[in-house]
Amino acid sequence: MRQIIAMGGGGFSMEPDNPLLDLYILGQSEKRKPKVCFVPTASGDADNYVERFYSAFRSHECTPSHLSLFRPPTRDLEAYVMDKDIIYVGGGSTKNLLALWKEWGLDGILRKAWQRGTILAGVSAGSICWFEEGVTDSFGDGMERLQCLGFLKGSNCPHYDGEAEWRPAYEQFVGSGKIAGGFAADGGAALHFIDEELVRAVSSRPDAKAYEITLENGKVTEKVMKTTYLG
Repeated sequence: MRQIIAMGGGGFSMEPDNPLLDLYILGQSEKRKPKVCFVPTASGDADNYVERFYSAFRSHECTPSHLSLFRPPTRDLEAYVMDKDIIYVGGGSTKNLLALWKEWGLDGILRKAWQRGTILAGVSAGSICWFEEGVTDSFGDGMERLQCLGFLKGSNCPHYDGEAEWRPAYEQFVGSGKIAGGFAADGGAALHFIDEELVRAVSSRPDAKAYEITLENGKVTEKVMKTTYLG
């Protein structure tokens, strides 16, 4: 079973006092104490981000670790990744994340792990990266389309309600045909895919929603999806 959980926002880094999405991710593993590995590439492996991950996940029933490409834990990244039950990718620059993963061959390793049953999850850049393409602010001057890994079909937009420029940019890109339709998520909402099919949307807040965005007869259609509040 191939699983990806893509968060529009939330988790330990954005909702430190609300563990509902992180607990949901851990709960999808069949292991009583899953090995969860944080990948902070998009933040430049920021020490503070890594420390916050450990502070949060040491209080959960799991075995936390992290994978730094600036200070690799081992030469054998494949063996390191394949030993984990969950890969949790942090936010930051999606463009830099993709460039570094490809340089190190981590994109291929993660695909292999996912195909073997490792759960892939992430927030913001860690959500966008799994799709064919996404909306990003990685270029530093406005919003842009970015080609991504293509584990999942279509496009993705996180922060749909949380940061003013994301929603209009995504709708404009889909409407103009610059980017394919796909899925968006508010901060606190997550999209759970199994075998490349969206099976449910969940949220850490009652008002957080997920959306399917399509272009129909030249008009952008925003379908609010049934989103299950985890509280």
